[in-house]
Amino acid sequence: MRKVLVLGAGGQIARWVIEMLAHNRDVELTLFLRHAKGLKGSAPKNSQVVEGDVLNKERLNQAVAGQDMVYANLSGDDIDLQANNIVEAMSAAGVKRLIFVASLGIYDEVPGKFGAWNRRQIAAYLPPFRRAADIIEASGLNYTILRPAWLTDADEVDYETTARNEPFKGTEVSRKSVGALIVKMIDSPKLSVRSNLGVNKPNTDGDKPAFL
Repeated sequence: MRKVLVLGAGGQIARWVIEMLAHNRDVELTLFLRHAKGLKGSAPKNSQVVEGDVLNKERLNQAVAGQDMVYANLSGDDIDLQANNIVEAMSAAGVKRLIFVASLGIYDEVPGKFGAWNRRQIAAYLPPFRRAADIIEASGLNYTILRPAWLTDADEVDYETTARNEPFKGTEVSRKSVGALIVKMIDSPKLSVRSNLGVNKPNTDGDKPAFL
């Protein structure tokens, strides 16, 4: 039985992860979010719901204790502070495996016209995500950092990945695809350990995402 803590369980990618794991008898989920009403539908039978804020260290420490893995899907201009709290809580509890969703563009790794467009759109929001990634990479945890392309609600699983030091590919990817990749890592905890991956749908190169 793998015990998995989902931080930001009300998020749109997290919802796919929870749905995909809902009937997995080998997984026990702890769904951590500020307000339980933020969950989509009822919590699955293999889960418990914990209300809390990642910035509340006491609450976070309680949630992390006894887990096997932590999957974090958070946002905000304090994402670096959240990442620091997660690293501290996991280190104190002896929990090593972390899957953390960040953002494309934090290394200025997006090339061409799409890269220029992406910088115009979100560059001001990226520094805390870069600091969060730096904190995690320096932590000694068995982390995987994911940097998804612009997200769509397409009901499909179709993705490819690029490494930290490779140019980012594509412009978009479905939330379901990112969720499927996360579930794959939860099912195989040694997959992509200490990796930092861009995630995109193949053959979506362009000046900007097609849906914009």
